[in-house]
Amino acid sequence: MHFVYILRSQKYKRTYIGSSKNIEERLSEHNSGMVRSTKFYKPYNLIHKEVFATKSEARKRETELKNNSYKKEVLFKSLGLL
Repeated sequence: MHFVYILRSQKYKRTYIGSSKNIEERLSEHNSGMVRSTKFYKPYNLIHKEVFATKSEARKRETELKNNSYKKEVLFKSLGLL
């Protein structure tokens, strides 16, 4: 299984969208400062995840959310982030 996940900074109103095979390990990497793009806004909470059978499906959804502002907006509204 592969996942698309959304993290939210506990200190700042910033979100991060990513994909991984192991969400717990990846969240730990984000919170320990190992990820360059998120290290200045840690710590993070996992606020959403989606499950996919393959890595390519997860990456496609991740790219879709990162590049399609309408789909991202709809999802964020449903999560109460907007």
